[in-house]
Amino acid sequence: MVRHLAIIMDGNGRWAKERFRPRIFGHQEGAKKIEDITKHCAKIGVEYLSLYAFSTENWKRPKNEVDFLMDLLSKYLKEKRDLYINFNIAFRVIGDISVFSASLQDSIRELESITQNNAKMTQILALNYGFRDEIRRAFIKMQNDSCNKITEYTIQSYLDTSNFPDVDMLVRTGGECRLSNFLLWQSSYAELFFSNTLWPDFGVDELDSMILDFSKRERKFGGILE
Repeated sequence: MVRHLAIIMDGNGRWAKERFRPRIFGHQEGAKKIEDITKHCAKIGVEYLSLYAFSTENWKRPKNEVDFLMDLLSKYLKEKRDLYINFNIAFRVIGDISVFSASLQDSIRELESITQNNAKMTQILALNYGFRDEIRRAFIKMQNDSCNKITEYTIQSYLDTSNFPDVDMLVRTGGECRLSNFLLWQSSYAELFFSNTLWPDFGVDELDSMILDFSKRERKFGGILE
């Protein structure tokens, strides 16, 4: 079974465009899909589910779209609280949320706090996240702590994901075949899957098919299997 699954949820805007609807309609439908996939992953035994929700580059989008995404996130955190409680899922955030409004930061921290002892699965939402920014912040923290000996394990301990295992399987929907600055360190030996399906149409059957494929792959981690 996949221990840590990461998903780049791509294709919301194009999904809406195909239906002659505004991009924000696609984001609304994409948010609904998060609940379906999260429930399924908890059910089948995935321990960690990382979702790329808002990148450091997404600030380049039109202001009305960014404002809508912030409002959508705020509503999601409030309306989906029972999802995490009822399904025993811990909620965590990676990324630099210091740029968000005080009320949004409070909502994030509150949900993290009330779910911190949930043990069935951990859902990790990447918000204002980009790996280049993550590594920059890690080195600043190491500098402030006067780290004299920097090893691979030192760096890893300063990353946002220091308490989580490396990614086993990374999925990107939407037909693009790139990682877009998402969990590059953590996905060094991840098995990669790319789907042409736009995120709002991505379903558990397709995910299960990918997981079955994953189970058949030989993971060598740079070594040789006898």
